[in-house]
Amino acid sequence: MTDWSEVWLVVPVYNEGQVIEDVVRHARQTFPNIVCVDDGSRDNSADGIRAGGAHLVQHPVNLGQGAAIQTGIEYARRQPGAEYFVTFDADGQHRVEDVLSMLERLRSEPLDIIVGTRFHGDTAHIPWIKRVVLKTVVMLSRRTRKLGLTDAHNGLRVFNRTVAEQMNITLNGMGHASEIVEMIDHRKWRVAEEPVTILYTEYSMAKGQSLINGVNILFDTMLKSKAH
Repeated sequence: MTDWSEVWLVVPVYNEGQVIEDVVRHARQTFPNIVCVDDGSRDNSADGIRAGGAHLVQHPVNLGQGAAIQTGIEYARRQPGAEYFVTFDADGQHRVEDVLSMLERLRSEPLDIIVGTRFHGDTAHIPWIKRVVLKTVVMLSRRTRKLGLTDAHNGLRVFNRTVAEQMNITLNGMGHASEIVEMIDHRKWRVAEEPVTILYTEYSMAKGQSLINGVNILFDTMLKSKAH
């Protein structure tokens, strides 16, 4: 059995009390080291994180997903033996099997970071508004196209210690994904994509696939592009 003790999953959490314990328990069957950053949740997320057996870091107020990911990375990279890092969603959309495939590539290929992509084969399972928004983000971002990325806002990423040490997310909201793409370009991290399957459950659809969420991603992205 492969030892994954040098891997840390970083999970940003905001009001995921319904599912976070199960998500953590399932992931910990493979990956013993998980840090969940409770980003000012108003529900029982912290209790679920503890019950699932993950490390818990709490923001006293909601700062946004980008801030939660940065906090989690800073926590994980301080842990003894941490060599590989994974950003992993709290709502049950990401699959452990995909993480394993990405980690095997990261260990064996000359890469620093691998980003998941939903855009492979049949994309009918992706909600139409999500497809439109994500393809528009790619179209608007010259840098994303230059790097050959088709799904830069995919939250599933694996990366090595070099990337973890240099990661410095300053966009607290959903625009952090575009900022990570910018860092990949500026810092010359070796990047590749890996086809992944996103599990669109009724729960995750109700929480995060709305039109307003997509508009927020586009707005953050355009603001960032205007600033540079």
